[in-house]
Amino acid sequence: MNFMNRLERRFGRYAISNLSLYIIICYVVGYLLMLINPNIYQWIVLSPYYIFRGQIWRLVTWLIVPPSSLDIFTIIMLLFYYSIGTSLERTIGAFRYNVFIFGGVILTVLGMMGLYGVGRLMGMNLQELVNMTSYATTYYLCMSMFLAYALFYPDMQVLLYFVIPVKVRWIAILDVVLMVYEFVVSNAGTRVLIGIALLNLLLFFLTSRSFHHLTPGEIKRRQAFKRQVEAPKKQSVTRHKCAVCGRTELDGDDLVFRFCSKCNGNYEYCQDHMFTHTHVQ
Repeated sequence: MNFMNRLERRFGRYAISNLSLYIIICYVVGYLLMLINPNIYQWIVLSPYYIFRGQIWRLVTWLIVPPSSLDIFTIIMLLFYYSIGTSLERTIGAFRYNVFIFGGVILTVLGMMGLYGVGRLMGMNLQELVNMTSYATTYYLCMSMFLAYALFYPDMQVLLYFVIPVKVRWIAILDVVLMVYEFVVSNAGTRVLIGIALLNLLLFFLTSRSFHHLTPGEIKRRQAFKRQVEAPKKQSVTRHKCAVCGRTELDGDDLVFRFCSKCNGNYEYCQDHMFTHTHVQ
């Protein structure tokens, strides 16, 4: 039993079902708060500088910060992420989906805290460091969720902009290319967010997969089983055999065999010698 199975047996009953819906609700709350008071953004973002000064609500409120401004394309993307999120939850189960999402959230908080601490130790400009570590959103976490979905359903087809049919694997490849580009051209804060999203995806699959089949004993057992299965095939008794050329049904799937009624005895011939053989009298 792998690590994730053990966790699920112990804590599975605490999993939040339909977690994607609550994520969308958090975004809706964030949009409403920003419409009411645009300046509220600076009070809810994940900023280690202010968290260390007592504003601990930022450890949670950054989750309601929307990944982008509100427009029709954002609404389409949120509905799309809700769809793939619910599909992923049905595929891997509510508990594992919870672990994936909350694991990414925890790693993001720790990553930003670590980046802030390293920056202070290196003597970076305080204002620049605060700006660098104050723009964490769940944008890259949602992208990693889509990559996880693509790993399970690479051949699933979606309609891009409701018109262009595209397989999920190609969109995932494009997302990875964009993440690599942003990693190269962006600041350290964005690089940490991208790295955390990919690390969370990797950790999730490493802890979910069973590697028992890679142990030497299991490999030896599988090889022995394969030999046992293939041995009867090599030694199998054929049902048909041409009395002239000796070919059997194992020599080709398209071969046809017939018995000759004019030969004395049970003589069978393939289609090449069915009418050209010398009758046995």
